[in-house]
Amino acid sequence: MLDFGELEARIRPLDEGAMRASRDRWNAVAKPVGSLGRLEELVTQIAGITGSPDVDVSRRCVAVVCSDNGVVAEGVTQGGSEITLAIADALAQGRSSVCAMCRPVGIDVVPVDVGMARPSADPRVLDRNVARGTGDILHEPAMSREQALEAVQVGADLVGGLAREGYGLVATGEMGIGNTTTSSAMASVYLGASAEAVTGKGAGLSEADFRHKVEVVREAVAARRPDADDPVDVLAKLGGFDIAALAGMFLGGALWRVPVVMDGFISEVGALTAVRLCPSCRCAILPSHLSVEPAARALMDELGLDPVLHAGMHLGEGTGAVCLVPLLDMALSLYNGTTFEDAGVVAYDPDL
Repeated sequence: MLDFGELEARIRPLDEGAMRASRDRWNAVAKPVGSLGRLEELVTQIAGITGSPDVDVSRRCVAVVCSDNGVVAEGVTQGGSEITLAIADALAQGRSSVCAMCRPVGIDVVPVDVGMARPSADPRVLDRNVARGTGDILHEPAMSREQALEAVQVGADLVGGLAREGYGLVATGEMGIGNTTTSSAMASVYLGASAEAVTGKGAGLSEADFRHKVEVVREAVAARRPDADDPVDVLAKLGGFDIAALAGMFLGGALWRVPVVMDGFISEVGALTAVRLCPSCRCAILPSHLSVEPAARALMDELGLDPVLHAGMHLGEGTGAVCLVPLLDMALSLYNGTTFEDAGVVAYDPDL
């Protein structure tokens, strides 16, 4: 089981030499200095993560962790856990939303059962199940502390396995009916904010159902009384196996030196859990987009990250995260392209 103190000590900071070489390469490219803005910064961050200015994200995937949440019994969603299983199968068969978006840009989709109520019969859904769904957070803790730690370990091991398979970039995705409710509850605790301030309509609720969802979040937080200074306690009492696995993925990215692209609201909650467990893991997180969920901006600020895309997305499955990848491809095409020397012109002075 993970020892977070030991893990924190093992995580190396960004490689300053590789980042310096990356900036020098950018400054040699035949264009105005810094003119690709955040895209230049992200490429240089990847150089720092991997320890090489020769950035290569040509083999990449989105790992979609799937889990069910007992809180759906409280009527906080339009559908039930059967949807989680259906989408997990669609992910395996290449029929889901994120599959359609990944296909034209060469991103592999890796569905993972970390806590589904019913198992998939498709062997392409990786079986890393910790338990068959969580408890209903309105009436009981989501999981035991031991289960929470096991699910975090699953996420970290998942990234380690993908790294060994040769993936140079991993995007986070999730599928779990009810997980905007669990994420809102955790965000309320982490941010010290009211249920109203952090709860959105998720996949779509009527105004009456939305008000009910806010009440469920408020009452669950009050009933479970998690320790805000103990991320594992917050996770175990209010979270989901998907959020726990996402936290583990960010920890694994830092440990295995693999850049991990953070998706939207639910991934942000997982990322903040990881950063509060091991602050050094923040070095491996690449933000993608700003979700329209109410707490998304505050979580991003808490993480100290700056999203690249502001497209009003809230689909899930890692769809926002994969949107960043073709932008990185285009930036890298320029990064590895024509220099001032090639063009026979005088370079810009980066110090001006």
